[in-house]
Amino acid sequence: QVQLVESGGGFVQAGGSLRLSCAASGSTLSTMGWFRQAPGKEREFVATTNWGGSLTNLADSVKGRFTISRDNAKSTVYLQMNSLKPEDTAVYYCAARLWGARSNRPDDYHYWGQGTQVTVSS
Repeated sequence: QVQLVESGGGFVQAGGSLRLSCAASGSTLSTMGWFRQAPGKEREFVATTNWGGSLTNLADSVKGRFTISRDNAKSTVYLQMNSLKPEDTAVYYCAARLWGARSNRPDDYHYWGQGTQVTVSS
């Protein structure tokens, strides 16, 4: 059974940084992604990367501030978040595909983590 466990969320002031980690276990995973969901809003795409980590996509709202990377030796994917803004406040979810290319659609992902809260104060 695949398990995804996020960590690294927390409370930070605007302009600060956080690094989220997602540790995977149970199977070899293909595309990995990060999504987020703010209260009262739909889950939205943040970033995705292919198996090797050489190809990435980022949402326009986070380009230039966030970076996604992965270390397959550690079965872990990261989301480095810099220059955080209050509008980045959300629960951040790690997601994984057993097969398939990078995608910004939540329905394309087979597994999800439990989420980690990120709160950015102004």
